[in-house]
Amino acid sequence: MGGVGIGREYRRRRKTPSGQRLVGTLSLLFISVYRLVHDHAVPWRVAPLLAGPCVLLLARLTLYMRRGRTLVGPHGVTARRALTERTRAWPDVYDIRVEHIPKAPAHARKWITYLYGTDGGRFVLPHLDDWQLDDPRAEVAALREDAARYRGMAWERRPEVEERIRRRTGHRKAWEQATTGAAIVFGCMFLLCLVLVFTTYHPSVPLLLLWIPLASFALLAALLHWRWASRVSAAAE
Repeated sequence: MGGVGIGREYRRRRKTPSGQRLVGTLSLLFISVYRLVHDHAVPWRVAPLLAGPCVLLLARLTLYMRRGRTLVGPHGVTARRALTERTRAWPDVYDIRVEHIPKAPAHARKWITYLYGTDGGRFVLPHLDDWQLDDPRAEVAALREDAARYRGMAWERRPEVEERIRRRTGHRKAWEQATTGAAIVFGCMFLLCLVLVFTTYHPSVPLLLLWIPLASFALLAALLHWRWASRVSAAAE
């Protein structure tokens, strides 16, 4: 994992059990969609709406495992994902933090590494985690030590940047929780659609699988953004 001096490349070197589980889950969902269309429960024109996300997620996961990596050099840090790259020069890097994932399942990662910019934004550094590294915290500690002379400043907390991080974290958590809630609603509506296939001839697929999840996402996003904004404002006082 580590290289000579500051040069490092972190990529996939070990199998990821979560990826295998995701492939299995997506395969089951794809089979369910096929059965719905094959049994004429839903029109064939609706099939791409249901199967499309499964195919895209599987393709993205496969590409990420092949292409994803974190590149570290004298000029900064680059996070290469499935289709995009993000680069931060060392003067714009505020911190690199290994954070614990609370309540992570047994098969999932327990530690993940984020790069925080001076603007308060953050992004994940691929494969700098406990799946690919025996001790990601020790690895990041060594990386921070080697990178100190390239940043031109000490690794210290700055109140104004911490405030930006708190605000961005609040908005990000609101979007994440709204997306999770909408996904749960979609899953419930999908199961309801399957049940209705065996009890009625014409379940309202657009209503169950499109409009209700979208409405739940919009409602949850509005409520959660208000909640997180209130909490961040109270913490700043």
